[in-house]
Amino acid sequence: MEAEIMALAGTAGTAFVTLLATDAWNTVRDGVVDVWRRARPERAADISAELDSTREELLRARTEGDQETEADLRGEWRGRVRRLLVEHPEAAEELRDLLARWEPAAPQTPAVTQHATASDRARVYQAGRDIHLGQQ
Repeated sequence: MEAEIMALAGTAGTAFVTLLATDAWNTVRDGVVDVWRRARPERAADISAELDSTREELLRARTEGDQETEADLRGEWRGRVRRLLVEHPEAAEELRDLLARWEPAAPQTPAVTQHATASDRARVYQAGRDIHLGQQ
């Protein structure tokens, strides 16, 4: 169960922070607060304020090109979600449902993995898209 919690917390923390910088941020904030309200009602108002603060910090970091801050914010939310799920594993299903609903709003970044080995006089050319070579 711990591996499942870690995976879900990682996905959720990353999604929360990523989506806070989009037009869907109000929906994201409301959905996250609802999860907390059901599991830990006394923390719901704090979570709402923390999400607003995270959004402000995230937008500032993106304006300044500060990728470390963005990574830190993702890590903070992964930790918050993990702690919530450890205390309230019943919140996992609701969290999965939220993530599934938000998936179309998430920016799609294609994943490209390339591996190559060259030996002797061999050449390797790799590209994530078009490649045009002119050999002489």
